[in-house]
Amino acid sequence: MNLILFGPPAAGKGTQAKRLVETRGMVQLSTGDMLRAAIASGSELGLKVKDVLARGDLVTDEIVIALIEDRLPEAEAAGGAIFDGFPRTVAQAEALDAMLAKRGAQIDAVVRLKVDDAALTERIAKRFAEQGRPDDNPATFVDRLAVYNRQTAPLLPYYEAQGKLTEIDGMGSIEEVTAGLDAALNGAAA
Repeated sequence: MNLILFGPPAAGKGTQAKRLVETRGMVQLSTGDMLRAAIASGSELGLKVKDVLARGDLVTDEIVIALIEDRLPEAEAAGGAIFDGFPRTVAQAEALDAMLAKRGAQIDAVVRLKVDDAALTERIAKRFAEQGRPDDNPATFVDRLAVYNRQTAPLLPYYEAQGKLTEIDGMGSIEEVTAGLDAALNGAAA
C-alpha cells in the first residue's frame, strides 16, 4: 500500500508516519528527513538545499523526485511507502503517479491532516525551541506555510477526483489521529 500523508509543515505527518512504520512495516519517505540528511552530508546538493530552506522556499521538483525515486525499491520490498511531505504540487503528484505506474504501483490512499494555521505556528515555535531545526525557524515558518497553502491547494481536488482523499482532524490527540488514519487505511485496503 502506498499512502500520502498530506498536511502543512508541523501538522503531525512525521509522528503518524513513524507509527505506521512500527505497526505496518511500511517505509517512510519523508522529504524533510531526506533533505536534512543532504544538508548534514555537506554535499553541494546539501548546501543548495540549505540555502533554499533558509529562505523559506521549496526545493525544486527535480531534486525531490530524484530523492524519492532512489528510495522506492526499499519501500516496495517492505510492502509500501508513506509519502510524507511529497507531493506538494500537482506537477509532483503527476510525476509520482507516472513513476509508480512504471513500477506497476499506484497511490492507494491520501490522508489530509486538517489543522489550524495559528496552532501550527505554536507547534513550530515549540519544536524550534526544543530541537533547534533550522527549517523550523518561526520567522521563516510563516513563509513556508504560505507557500505550502498556495502550491498544494490544487492537490485536494486532484486526489478527490481520484476517490483517494480522506480528511482527518489533525487537532485531536495523537491517538485520535492514529485511529482516524487506521480507519482510512483499512477502508482503502478493502
